[in-house]
Amino acid sequence: MKKVTTLLLVTAISLLSFQTYAQTFGIKGGLNLSNVLAKDDDDTYSDDFKMNPGFHIGPTVEFPLNEMVSFESGLLLSTKGFKSSEKETDMGDTWEYEVKLNAVYIDIPLTAKTTFDVGGAKIYGIFGPYVGIGLSGKEKEEYTQDGETETYEADIEWGNDEDEDHLKRLDYGLTAGAGIIVNNIQLGLSYDLGLANISAYTGDGTKIKNKVLRFSVGYMFGE
Repeated sequence: MKKVTTLLLVTAISLLSFQTYAQTFGIKGGLNLSNVLAKDDDDTYSDDFKMNPGFHIGPTVEFPLNEMVSFESGLLLSTKGFKSSEKETDMGDTWEYEVKLNAVYIDIPLTAKTTFDVGGAKIYGIFGPYVGIGLSGKEKEEYTQDGETETYEADIEWGNDEDEDHLKRLDYGLTAGAGIIVNNIQLGLSYDLGLANISAYTGDGTKIKNKVLRFSVGYMFGE
């Protein structure tokens, strides 16, 4: 955890110092619809998983390279995870099982941004890598039968120990997206494709990778 804290502090100081020379900086937030790819050598278990709604919010900073291309980064508090449910009726008895994984990350996008003027607005596209660091999270399970519900909750254990931990703290992947800027207001849609296997247990080819669809609203200062 000390290494994670140090990395976050160094990144934050670097971004703040770069803002002195940046043309624009801002803040954005919005809706996350997250899911995972979960599989091993025998099956892909995430085929029936559903998107788990959440959020992202944080400061952004943009460094112009020329009139059309810039480099964009930031520090985004972002939720990831998934949800899954089953419901069956047998001999008049109905039962339902639901599991949710809610994890909170700090994401650092490192994307190239291309912007085009279209009348009084600007259209942009972004592409590049991101790095994420897991901070906290919970797994929640609910089992309901005949109107009675039992609930189980557990904190995510972060680390690389296959016997003790659930998820690795480091996440990384690629981000692609597009949007529009009107009067310093930025509306965007992006998709994060996780490339890191975040499962602490890797036996039998076990893999878990994050996937996040983001809808963002931001305000750009200094445009």
